[in-house]
Amino acid sequence: MNQAVLKYLPPEHVEVEICRADELAQRRGLTSELDEMWSYVGKKAEPRWLWHAIDHHSGTVLAYVFGRRKDAVFLQLKGLLEPFGIRRFYTDGWGAYERHIDPAQHHVGKENTQRIESKHINLRTRIKRLVRRTICFSKTTTMHDLVIGLFINRDEFGLLI
Repeated sequence: MNQAVLKYLPPEHVEVEICRADELAQRRGLTSELDEMWSYVGKKAEPRWLWHAIDHHSGTVLAYVFGRRKDAVFLQLKGLLEPFGIRRFYTDGWGAYERHIDPAQHHVGKENTQRIESKHINLRTRIKRLVRRTICFSKTTTMHDLVIGLFINRDEFGLLI
C-alpha cells in the first residue's frame, strides 16, 4: 500500500476491500494461454497440430485437441473451455484466435505466453515424435493422437491409463 498517496487522498475517495487470495482469484476469473504445436504423421507434408490451453497462473493444462491448423479445430478447443468461464485469453497473433475470441477478452503477445511455450519445449524433449528432426514418427493419426494424448493424460491430469 502506498502510504504517501493515502495521506493526500480524501477518505471518501478511498475504498478498501478485504478478501482471501483464493476468493480474489475467483472474482477476477480464470485466464488462459492458448497455443498450437506442430508435428507430423508419416511425412512432413501431413502436419498434425496439438492445440491446448493452460491456466495462466498455475500452468495446469485445461484442455487439448488434435487436428489441422483450421478454425474448426480451434472451435472444438474453445467448446471444451466454455465450462471454465475464462475471462481473458493470451495467445500469439494467429488468425483463428482473432476471428473467434472477443477482442475485449483477447490479449496478443509473447509476454504472456511464456508458460505454454515452455510446455512445448518440455513436450518436444520428452516425446520423441514431436521433435522436428527425427526418425521417430507416427505412421497413423490414431497412433499419433493416442501416444501424445496418453502422455498428457498421465503427466498433466494424473490419469493412469
